[in-house]
Amino acid sequence: MKLSIVVPVYNEERTIDQILERIGKTPYEKEIIIVDDYSKDGTREILHQMEICARIPSARFFYHSLNQGKGAALRTGIAAATGDIVIVQDADLEYDPAQYGTLIEPIARGLADVVYGSRFLSGPHRVLFFWHSLGNRILTLLSNMMTDLNLTDMETGYKAFRREVFSKIRIEENRFGFEPEITAKIAKLRCRVYEVPISYFGRDYSEGKKITWKDGIAALYCIAKYNLRRNA
Repeated sequence: MKLSIVVPVYNEERTIDQILERIGKTPYEKEIIIVDDYSKDGTREILHQMEICARIPSARFFYHSLNQGKGAALRTGIAAATGDIVIVQDADLEYDPAQYGTLIEPIARGLADVVYGSRFLSGPHRVLFFWHSLGNRILTLLSNMMTDLNLTDMETGYKAFRREVFSKIRIEENRFGFEPEITAKIAKLRCRVYEVPISYFGRDYSEGKKITWKDGIAALYCIAKYNLRRNA
């Protein structure tokens, strides 16, 4: 099965080379769709050079003319995907491409339409931010109450989808609201959802972490908005 690996990028000068190298080494038929969301730290120039030199033969590059947010970058990347399975891969090093096999297995076996990689099921993870962890669990609980799913990590950045799922879903959120939005919409479509344990190598704000408490408040709004809406 061909993978479409969508990489939303914003100001990841320190990690972009390494994450794309790791993706390139994964043993799958794949296309890598890189969407730069108007980076200002030198990332954009690195990507332009990669594109000019054709350093990554399977890569396609897209460049936003304004910074819009992760959800907008994913909307661009997913619209360009041609593979059987779409994987969301952040451009930092928090999620390891070596775990693609674990993530896509339920879809490859015909058991799932969507797979969430859970940071809370098992696997090694960096110890960081008690309040972030608590906030994630509260958001997951509230989302589960609305969707009637029993996820352990709704806010995970590691998700895989059968590409056909997106023929029935329009992504509306521009920032980190993508996570509760997509969860509400796949629940409404009664997609078969699996969770698998993943390792997680979190970073702190000095290393470039971008999500803040404001995004947590926005997630609460998105949980209500997309679950109370009648249609997906």
